[in-house]
Amino acid sequence: MTRILPSPIHMLRCSMFTFFIAGLLMFPFTKARAETQKGSAYDYSFTTLIGEEKLPLSQFKGKVVLIVNTASHCGFTKQYTGLQTLYDRYKDKGLVVLGVPANDFGAQEPGTSGEIAEFCKLNYGVTFPMAAKQVVSGDEAHPFYLWARDTLGFGTAPKWNFHKYLIARDGTLVDYFNSTTSPDASRLVEAVEAELAKPATH
Repeated sequence: MTRILPSPIHMLRCSMFTFFIAGLLMFPFTKARAETQKGSAYDYSFTTLIGEEKLPLSQFKGKVVLIVNTASHCGFTKQYTGLQTLYDRYKDKGLVVLGVPANDFGAQEPGTSGEIAEFCKLNYGVTFPMAAKQVVSGDEAHPFYLWARDTLGFGTAPKWNFHKYLIARDGTLVDYFNSTTSPDASRLVEAVEAELAKPATH
């Protein structure tokens, strides 16, 4: 039986296709999405944990913001200590940590606003801003979280408490960090420092 070999043109097309697919796999999707995202974090607003006053993210223009969905009764709750340490270390350089309590995962944030605020202050000395409790997962999530999911991709949405989003000084969504990434992890700290090193926008 005569063996039919692929033509040079066919081989070239296959090689080009393979190279194209390999390039897609190697390129970070989150970075690609972040560079082409629509709108910015400044289009969204929360309310404060106490007082229910407006908490627009636009008030943080020119700062680097780390948004974290928190819970009081979680195995990761001790990350409050690391978040406060990170905030104290970099707040004078332009970092804001914003806690967003959520009861989405394991019903581990059942308390009222007053209870959550008291817990954070008494147990962890939290002084960074805290928003009122929100839904952060699924199609009923707060608009910021829907935007973040659409911007970086479905797989980057919160899957548990203490998921983190990093926002640049210009309001663009830079990166995300899963719950298991502690506030003092080198990857997170280096990302924060890299954004703080960039000039502030006005």
